[in-house]
Amino acid sequence: MSVVTTKKDGEVLVITSDNPPVNALGQAVRAGLKAGIEEALSDDGIKAVVIRCEGRTFHAGADITEFGKPPVGPSLPEVIEAIEASTKPVVAAIHGTALGGGLEVALGAHYRVAVPSAKVGLPEVNLGILPGAGGTQRLPRVVGVAEALPMIVTGKPINMKKAESIGLVDKIVDEGTLEAEAIAFAKSVIGTTDLPRSGERTDKIKDAVADPSVFSSFMEKNGRKMRGYEAPIACVEAVKAAVELPLEEGLKKERELFMKLVSGTQSAALRHAFFAERAAAKIDDVPKDTPLIDIKSVGILGAGTMGGGIAMNFLSAGIPVTILEREQAALDRGVGIIRKNYENTAKRGRMTMEQVEKAMSLLSTTLDMGDLSDCDLIIEAVFELMSIKKDVFTNLDKTIKKGAILASNTSYLNVDEIAACTSRPEDVIGLHFFSPANIMKLLEIVRGEKTSDTVLATSMALAKKIGKVAVVSGVCPGFIGNRILAKRQEQAQQMILEGAKPWDVDRVLTEFGLPMGPFQMADLAGVDIGWDPEKTSSSTVREVLCERGRKGQKTGKGFYDYDDARRGSPSSETEEIIAEFMAKNGTTPRDISDEEILERCLYPMVNEGAKILEEGMAQRASDIDVVWMNGYGWPPYTGGPMFWADTVGLDVILAGLEKHADAFGDKVTISPLLREKAEKGEKFN
Repeated sequence: MSVVTTKKDGEVLVITSDNPPVNALGQAVRAGLKAGIEEALSDDGIKAVVIRCEGRTFHAGADITEFGKPPVGPSLPEVIEAIEASTKPVVAAIHGTALGGGLEVALGAHYRVAVPSAKVGLPEVNLGILPGAGGTQRLPRVVGVAEALPMIVTGKPINMKKAESIGLVDKIVDEGTLEAEAIAFAKSVIGTTDLPRSGERTDKIKDAVADPSVFSSFMEKNGRKMRGYEAPIACVEAVKAAVELPLEEGLKKERELFMKLVSGTQSAALRHAFFAERAAAKIDDVPKDTPLIDIKSVGILGAGTMGGGIAMNFLSAGIPVTILEREQAALDRGVGIIRKNYENTAKRGRMTMEQVEKAMSLLSTTLDMGDLSDCDLIIEAVFELMSIKKDVFTNLDKTIKKGAILASNTSYLNVDEIAACTSRPEDVIGLHFFSPANIMKLLEIVRGEKTSDTVLATSMALAKKIGKVAVVSGVCPGFIGNRILAKRQEQAQQMILEGAKPWDVDRVLTEFGLPMGPFQMADLAGVDIGWDPEKTSSSTVREVLCERGRKGQKTGKGFYDYDDARRGSPSSETEEIIAEFMAKNGTTPRDISDEEILERCLYPMVNEGAKILEEGMAQRASDIDVVWMNGYGWPPYTGGPMFWADTVGLDVILAGLEKHADAFGDKVTISPLLREKAEKGEKFN
């Protein structure tokens, strides 16, 4: 059966695509659309055309499986040019989403009719490319530069209310009436001689032609968000071409920019990131038909920053939550912070006050563990100390109904040891949320030795429901993310005792693309995390900083000194503390190059990732990439630490590790897997 069919409705030819799941614009669909337009033009009885789709959506973009393969005609630009050049009116009937190539097809049509629930957008920038079938040239001509730039450069879709207000959609029709309404609309424009062809319009770009400052203003406002990324800059350049050049030349410029991006490392990295997230959701040895537990209510132990943030994920997804604390004051404080967070979100227009009240109505509190006995999932977010965790799980085991999931939010501790305190280790799992838990996308799901398939599969499904990107980890100290982080922190701490300044280490890593360096991170989180004033002995730089009240941003000084706006500047006191340690150790400070800082911070991370793979603690290298991009701010345009290592060359990483062997001492031992792959010229991904 053909994926594109045509039928006549009086003088209107309806071209319908049916290519599940998202009507991607693969070769067969492109050929079908072009043939449909040709059929309409060759039939004197046909006076107008409607392009529509079956299933849940209009064309939701290019067929990503064709990326990297030799192109087979007709190309999408050819198809769109044929639609736009039609001498008979063409109406696009939009439902679901018209994304990327889908919106470009709709822009090729002369008119657009849509249902209120539809969304349209050009998200190509998220894959490190730009719209390559005229989107950067036609959209500004239809909606103006000021409206087109954010759509193309951020890739964020817009709703129909917005689309209609900017002139992108001609008519919004009731759900369920789209086909009939689109046909009626097509009949109403039969005989229009001067068809509104997007590519020929100049009315909406007049302002930008007269005053091109719209571009510099946009760059000024958004430049910081684009730092390091090639595609957004190319998008701005392409839109500029729409203003400065005739359509044909603009399309040529768009194609040239597209080809450069699509063959570049950043696009490969961002496509890798896209597929890696999807791969992370698959657990190789858990059958697809594994039964799931229906999670109707969640209990959370601890109303602190972590517990409150975790609760918000479930409340926002419509799942009732009960929070347990030891004291009423802590509960009241926690609930107050949750409400304040929601109200701030509402102030920013991201939710309504009605939604705030709905979420808050699902929250209850208690001082009695017995009130959690009927919950389907319990998550403890108590202090990160094994003795406390064991005590909590022993009590949960006695109190909570059989068949419920018992989860620990530990970021480091042994989940098997925690599970062993219960009579049901198969029901115990680690759910490591990242702070702030209501915002950070990553959820490390720690699979214990005895965790059942049902508990694991339920946790993965639940992660999706609450909008998290989940990655499965085995049980090892620090799991995937913090285990790798520890290697970077270790080298950063060591290098400042050899002559590198903390701010130099931070600068090198932020220039690489990380949101902050190790010392900025320590100051933000609190230098005193895990520091015990009772046991302190001035044995490390960190201990001395804490002893002197330099606990980070919260005290106005840590590794850095902070002003009232929490802007950090290099601290002479920190330099003096470090110099004293070096003198005590008999170390002569030396100049450490940016290259050495980068290699000694990042190469051991890749090496540790290889060890995690060797030990089977991560299912695949791309899972490690997903953890680091979503939990630690690793720049997605390099694809995560393992993909980045592949692009640098594993032989280069190995040689670098060997070069710094003396500095590493016994802290870094080379992974046999890394060595083997480097010697064979292989990659992780």
